[in-house]
Amino acid sequence: MLFQYSRGTPSRMMHFDGSSFWHVLFPAHALILLVALCLDAGFGYPALLQRRLGHPVQWIGALITLLERCGNRPAFPPRLQRVFGIVSMILLLAVTVLPAIGMTCLALRWFPLWSVMLLSALPVSALIAQKSLYQHVAAVAEGLHRHGLSGGREAVAMIVGRDVAVLDEAGISRAAIESLAENFSDGVVAPALWCLLAGLPGIVAYKAINTADSMIGHLSPRYAMFGWAAARLDDLVNLPASRLAALCLALAARQRRAEAFTAIRRDAGLHRSPNAGWPEAAMAGALGLRLAGPRLYHGVAVEDAWMGHGRKDADVGDILRALGLFRRACLLLWLLVLLTLIAAVAFG
Repeated sequence: MLFQYSRGTPSRMMHFDGSSFWHVLFPAHALILLVALCLDAGFGYPALLQRRLGHPVQWIGALITLLERCGNRPAFPPRLQRVFGIVSMILLLAVTVLPAIGMTCLALRWFPLWSVMLLSALPVSALIAQKSLYQHVAAVAEGLHRHGLSGGREAVAMIVGRDVAVLDEAGISRAAIESLAENFSDGVVAPALWCLLAGLPGIVAYKAINTADSMIGHLSPRYAMFGWAAARLDDLVNLPASRLAALCLALAARQRRAEAFTAIRRDAGLHRSPNAGWPEAAMAGALGLRLAGPRLYHGVAVEDAWMGHGRKDADVGDILRALGLFRRACLLLWLLVLLTLIAAVAFG
């Protein structure tokens, strides 16, 4: 018997055998993910919860800040800084993932599987960024259209870390499009993939690693050693998702699919990041643009390869085209999850 309920006690604990992942958990994860994707696209993270409680990523960020203050001391030798960075990542994952595992196990003990799946979709949807990403990038186009460079710079500063004061309209537009491409991978595809593989604990683990990388995974003197573990883990967990994100963007490119795949094949491996180049190259080829290239961070020029062989002079219209491509790529991701669910149920 695949699973059974204990009768005669208040508990409904489910007993899984060794094949239960493919027969029960994998289809359950796929259904949770599909519901969560719909919830996020339709409603996003509720503004009331944002005001009252903050966002789960903010909670993770506060924990990372605490660990960094305790463990990252300039007086420590570099090797010790790296060790404390590794220990901090272990503590971060323990504090975030173990409660997710515990809540999942307790829910499965006391409630039917279908209700656990519906309840799990709520926190999972909070950790996927379809709607918020779309809104932030659309705000850049709106800012440029209504308020010119000042409005565009103010809006794009919310989603990129580069120096925006020196950006013209083309630079602002490229920055917004690059952020859309990279965050489609980091904020949508990767969380979805880890939810599919490991449910709520999987997506929580991914967001903890990704948030740590964004906060401490830099090459600056302060974080080069302490953030080493966060950066390496983030590279690892984003490896499959970045390729899948590039595939979704290329397939969603309609008449420019061939150009998107050509850009991926030619340029993705040239990017300084092992993962960011894949969705950025796909986006560049799909839109006929050149993305990435040299950038300025805190007054320091950072050299990078160009993705794509198209125009550098992007504008508001290109941002809007990129948003349309993003919507189609999200729909393709939904379709892939639905097909995965159908296959898991039919052949599991």
